[in-house]
Amino acid sequence: MQAKLQEQLSPADAAVILGRLPERIKAALIARAAEIEYPIAATIASFLDTEALGFVDCKPGRGQ
Repeated sequence: MQAKLQEQLSPADAAVILGRLPERIKAALIARAAEIEYPIAATIASFLDTEALGFVDCKPGRGQ
């Protein structure tokens, strides 16, 4: 079976990722999401690319 690639991270997938992170990183992501009023998925993308609004336009390392 071929996996379907997605350009967005679902809230359930974001919760799984958060659950696997160290507490201090998890807390930082949650705090940042609240600060910028973005969902966790968009916040994760913005940590990878400071100019990204989500995974669709995420280019890790850009804007660093």
